Amino acid sequence: MKGPAIFLAQFMGDEPPFNDLDTITKWAAGHGYKGVQLPSDDPRLFDLEKAAESKDYCDEIAGICEGNGVEITELSTHLQGQLVAVHPAYTEMFDAFAPEQVHGNMEARTDWAIEQCKMAAKASRNFGLTSHATFSGALLWHTMYPWPQRPAGLVEEGFAELARRWKPILDVFEDNGVAACYELHPGEDLHDGVTFERFLDAVDDHPAANILYDPSHFVLQQLDYLQFIDFYHDRIKAFHVKDAEFNPNGKSGVYGGYQGWVERPGRFRSLGDGQIDFGGIFSKLTQYGYDGWAVLEWECALKHPEQGAAEGAPFIAAHMITRTDKAFDDFAGADSDSARNRRILGLD
Repeated sequence: MKGPAIFLAQFMGDEPPFNDLDTITKWAAGHGYKGVQLPSDDPRLFDLEKAAESKDYCDEIAGICEGNGVEITELSTHLQGQLVAVHPAYTEMFDAFAPEQVHGNMEARTDWAIEQCKMAAKASRNFGLTSHATFSGALLWHTMYPWPQRPAGLVEEGFAELARRWKPILDVFEDNGVAACYELHPGEDLHDGVTFERFLDAVDDHPAANILYDPSHFVLQQLDYLQFIDFYHDRIKAFHVKDAEFNPNGKSGVYGGYQGWVERPGRFRSLGDGQIDFGGIFSKLTQYGYDGWAVLEWECALKHPEQGAAEGAPFIAAHMITRTDKAFDDFAGADSDSARNRRILGLD
């Protein structure tokens, strides 16, 4: 495993050091991070279209990062991936994720999002990256807890349409040797193991369809985030290290009662302030040979982001495990001897 790294999306701003690539990567390195995950929609960091076309340009951007002491871990198309599939009920709220010229035009916005994701696959290759972070979008989310009941065939058609939109994108990721890693997230049609399996079936087990593992979203769903690794470790190609807590009460539970983040029973916290067993997570990922980056995604209902960032790198570093190359009881072992083994078994 590599790390610690930090996702820069939540830290970008209009004031230094958060307003351009050079200063924010110096800031990240100064806090002990070795890698940065870059949102691809912010031109203050890099130009996605240019990165998709020019390896020289990518080398220049990577050189700025490396000169400041950090590597690029992955690119992100969370916002663009969301726009690959949007139910009309959400169209006005999601228009802000796209350029003004496609606002109010769902078909044009979807086409724009699909092209953005394809460019991100090519840019990732030019940066020498092998994993990419994204969202799936959602056509079915409004039926997640349905009344009246869902009509027969609705879920199947929803996943078939999601697959029709994503399959050509996944082909581009595969052609460029990059894993498209979906962050399984409430609000997305891919939000747990079952929905990811439905999607895999719909895209014929596409090798480019993989998972960004973020345990915080599983705590808020009350899903067993440790056993999830047992089930899906072969598809986990990216990792957001993010904490959360779930404290239900007599007034609200998983759905939160439309309350703000501070008041909800389920809320995101800075690393170490929530309930997640990161020792268990890092152990399981090490057990299964995860060799990607451990990336802080900071989202906390209480703590200031700069305090969360300062505490995040040492927290991740303290949980990273160097895989042992020998058994702890090797000192008491003996060379293989077939005759002796048979005597111990009482066979001779």
